[in-house]
Amino acid sequence: MFFLNMTFVGIDPNADDKQIVYAAIDHEKRLLALSKGTMDDVLAFAAGQRQAVAAVCGPRQPNQGLMKKQEVRANLSRPPAPGRWEKFRVADYCLRQHNFSIVPISESEEDCARWMRQGFEIFRRLRAMGYELYPQPEAERWCLEVYPHAAFGVLLEQVPFPKHSLEGRLQRQLSLYVRDLDIPDPMKFFEEITRHRLLNGILPLDDLYSPAELDALVAAYTGLIAASQPSQVSLIGDPEEGQVVLPVSKLKSRY
Repeated sequence: MFFLNMTFVGIDPNADDKQIVYAAIDHEKRLLALSKGTMDDVLAFAAGQRQAVAAVCGPRQPNQGLMKKQEVRANLSRPPAPGRWEKFRVADYCLRQHNFSIVPISESEEDCARWMRQGFEIFRRLRAMGYELYPQPEAERWCLEVYPHAAFGVLLEQVPFPKHSLEGRLQRQLSLYVRDLDIPDPMKFFEEITRHRLLNGILPLDDLYSPAELDALVAAYTGLIAASQPSQVSLIGDPEEGQVVLPVSKLKSRY
């Protein structure tokens, strides 16, 4: 199958230091890259992949206003009350119904947060390189949207701890490690805790990834599942506006 030759790239434009973090794995979940750089750096890496999935931690375009249309609202499994949720994307409304917190996306690109605008630009440039929107069966390169908070939530089957907390980082890295990603076992953190280190404020964090790195890794993992096991992912939202890909086939009604 052609996905055996693919590279799965997760891209997180929401890094705290204003750089873009990216991760890449192969079909055997071996870690090929985990780095950060400018948008040009990241896109140069994506351009160098002949067969790849680029999974971006951000929306591909601004809100298209579909939730203002009665026919769209009526077709939702849980239609909202009249006048409610009109400023949200279909995907974001659906994610909220599963109890995942969301960030509203404006219809005006200029009014969107910087990381969202970076996401829009990344998708535009990926599309210009020939990356097709997932799913396109005949394509050699795909791009897709991932919401890391929800991706980790469906893998854990519960809303995860806050991403910037120590327990949140441990929990997220462990959820990927038990799925055989080529990353350090976060449980070794506890083996290296000593009285001396705690008293002196020294924590063994060398093998524990940052929140942005973990988001990029879960995006890469989602891209792998989407390509190799398309029946094992869920697409949330409207294709016209933007769909979020989650790395499980069935969703719980509420997390």
